[in-house]
Formats: sequence, C-alpha cells, structure tokens
Amino acid sequence: MTSISVTRALVSVSDKTGIEAFAERLHACGVELVSSGGTAEHLERAGIPITRVSDVTGTDEMLGGRVKTLHPHIHGGILADLGDDEHREDLEVRGIAAFQLVVVNLYPFERTVGSGALWHDVVEQIDIGGPAMIRAAAKNHAWVGAVTSPAQYDEVATAVENGGLSESQRRSLARAAFFRTAAYDAAIVGWMERGQELPDRLVMAVERVRALRYGENPHQEAAVYSAPFAFGWWQTASQLQGKEMSFNNYVDAEAAWRLASELPCPAAVIVKHTNASGAAFADTIEEAFNLAWECDPMSAFGGVIALNDTIDEATAVRIAAKFIEVVVAPSVNEDAAAVLKGKTNIRVLVATPPHGADLGLSRIEDGLLVQQRDVGEEPEWATVGTREPTADELADLGFAWTVAAHTKSNAVVVAKDGVAVGVGAGDQSRIGAAQRALVRAGGRAQGAVAASDAFFPFRDGIDALAAAGITAVIEPGGSRRDEEVIAAANEAGIALVFTGKRRFRH
Repeated sequence: MTSISVTRALVSVSDKTGIEAFAERLHACGVELVSSGGTAEHLERAGIPITRVSDVTGTDEMLGGRVKTLHPHIHGGILADLGDDEHREDLEVRGIAAFQLVVVNLYPFERTVGSGALWHDVVEQIDIGGPAMIRAAAKNHAWVGAVTSPAQYDEVATAVENGGLSESQRRSLARAAFFRTAAYDAAIVGWMERGQELPDRLVMAVERVRALRYGENPHQEAAVYSAPFAFGWWQTASQLQGKEMSFNNYVDAEAAWRLASELPCPAAVIVKHTNASGAAFADTIEEAFNLAWECDPMSAFGGVIALNDTIDEATAVRIAAKFIEVVVAPSVNEDAAAVLKGKTNIRVLVATPPHGADLGLSRIEDGLLVQQRDVGEEPEWATVGTREPTADELADLGFAWTVAAHTKSNAVVVAKDGVAVGVGAGDQSRIGAAQRALVRAGGRAQGAVAASDAFFPFRDGIDALAAAGITAVIEPGGSRRDEEVIAAANEAGIALVFTGKRRFRH
C-alpha cells in the first residue's frame, strides 16, 4: 500500500496557528472534519463545516473537558487495521467510521511551567486525550496520518490535494508523533522531579537541531541536538557571518563563552581545544583582547575568542588581523561589523550569557554520568601562610582561580595584572602543570600569582613557582602534606590562600 486517500479527519488542537487555512484546504478536498471543544468553536466561527465529537460519541464532554475524546467511536476509528476483516466487521457492527488523519497538538504544558504557574494550574495542562489520540494514530500509521505540528500542515494538505498520504509520509509523521509524546512526558517528569539537585529519574528527549559537516574528525558523522522548548545560548545566538559552525567550534565556543561570562568586564578569552590559551581583563575590550592574545600567540592561532563586552571598531581591527575561527560577544557595533565583514571566514556570534542551570552530562558505555555544573562562586578564602596577599594580588588570585576552574585538570594558571600569562592544562601531575604554566609565562612569572585547581600534593609545586618569582598562590588545600606546602610558601615569602573547594575539570 503506497498511499491512502483522506476522507475523514479528527482535528483537536491547543495551538490554533494555521489551523483555519489547513482545515479549509482539507474541506475543499471533501474531507469530513470532526472536532471538539475550543477547536470546534474556532473552526465554526471561521465558517468551516465540522462535526462535533459529541455528535459522534453521543456523549457530551464531562469533568470540565477532561473527558471528551476517550470513547470507542473515536479510538475505534483511529486504531482500526482496515486490512483486518475482523476490525472492519467491528466498525460496521458498531457504526464507527474510520479516520485517515488525526490532527492534534497538546496542551501547552511546557509553556505553563515556564510561566511560573501554580501547581494546580500546571496539572490542568497535562494533556490526556491528546497523547492518547496521537499515539493511537502513530501506532496505526499503516492507515492513519498523525499530524502534531503546524509546521506539517502544508506538506500534509498538499499530499491530500494530490490524492493522499504516502507510506513514507505516514511513517515520518508517526516518528515525529512518538517523539512529541515522549518529549511531553519527559517534560512532565522533569517538572515533577524538580527541586532535586540530582533527580531520581532523568528522562531526556532531544531532537536534532542541525547536521554538522563532521565530528571531531572528518570520518565521524555529527549533529547538534537540543531538548524541545530548551534554548541554550548557542541556539538563540545570532550568527552575523562566516561558515557554519563545526562540532569543534561548538565545543570550544561553549568553553570560551562560559569562562568569559564569569570574568570581570571587559574581558577576553582565547580557547584552543577547550582550554584557555589566553585570558585577560582590562580598561577596554580592545586592550583585553590584545593582552589575551599576547599570553600565548602561538597557541592562540586558529582559536575561538569570547569577549564579554561589545566589540567596537578598534577591537574588530585587531581581531581581523589574526587567524581566528569563531568570535562570541554580547553585541557588535556597526563599525565593528563592517570591519569583520571583510574577514568572511570568521564566524561571528552575538549571544546572551550562559544560564548554567542545566546538568553536566558525560557518556559512559550504556550509561550517563550526571552532575551539577560547577558554576562560579566567590571562594571562602583563608590565608594559611604568614604573609597576607596584597589587594592587587587578591584581584589576580580571583582571576586566576576562575581561569583554572575552566581549564582541564591538572591545571595551574599564572596571572599578573589581570592577564593569564601562563596556563598549564591537562597534565598528568600537579608539578607538570605548574612547569607548563611557567614555561609559557617565561619572565612574566616574576611578581605574578598562581592558581591550582586542586591541592599541591607535595611542596615541589610551590618550590617551582617560588623559583620563578611567583608571589601568591591560591589552591583548595586538603593534602596530607598541607603543612609542608605551607612551610614552603612561608620560606619563599609567598602568600598562600586556601579555598576549601576543588575545581577539577576532566
């Protein structure tokens, strides 16, 4: 069976967008329209002939509209396998006519939750009859088309006008229908499990937003997905120019934008492979960008930039002179946009700050590791050495601590005057991370401060930092050898601050 002609349709929609035009096209094809409640009234006011569900069932709506379509004369007409003689006989005996099209969208549960409505009001927006009809039609897609979104109306109406819905169209509609009811139930579970830091039950329904050219490597297929009615910064961002975002672009842009959003304004961050190769805050965004680039110009080449202030013309000129993959900022002024337009390969995104409210997920085989996101907080500092840090050192320690929290572990960050002059990322040892940071900092380590995302297990890290001229260090503390580490800091005259909180990032 390749296609079915449509002679009878059940129409019951909460979202009335486009329903009049769609119903008119169906009516013009001779399709009988059966409708209920507000949809029936809406179509009648538009002058479109309909048959009310209550006339089909012989029963008025009850329980304030909670029960109106849950009836054999409705579900029998949807679920009948017309290739089965017994099903046909059942319909004939009971006087039930078959439906070939079911047009249903659901009560706006997600929108109601988002509005902050009270418990009772949210419960009333949990649709029962709608999902039942959608699932019935999708199950019986051999004979019925399940339409669940106004975005499908034109394609479906055109198919009806051209003789009917093909098997592939009905199957595609069924896939979308089952996803819609799954996503709806996932939203309900999420609402009922709300308030728990880690829910007992985590139901996820995500749909493909767009296909990507490839994944981390050209031989890997990839796409970007999102939950319905969830809009992260990347999805609401405006891309002003440049090629489509790649898999790696998204990963690095997420890392850069999250870090930039936690830094003082104006600040600039340059990321390669999710780690900052440079970060700085200054009096102007242009100066911040220049300082961030000079942290490690070699690593910055081909990087992703995030700026937490408006890109002006002067900054755009600096950016345009570099090889850069992506720029993310809250806004770009007209003069800057004109400058960047000449660099057609640079992807320029205007975005809102990340909300940071979602859970962090990592895949393991046939499972998920789930955690709260490590969002920026003011550390509860405690000076544990004999020397208190100066005001300037405190400012740099806070900056370095934030950068370290966004750097792959093991991480040590060297900073001076609001600039991350050395970043040691992803090392297998703490001393190795310190040495990497100091190599990148070079002579700039003299008089700088350092942050470590976890405790120093031995005094060798402090000794290496002291030898390079570091004057203050911030770290969580908590090592069995903390006293040795504190003694090393005191011997070198380093101001040592413990936060009591680790900032690992695997």
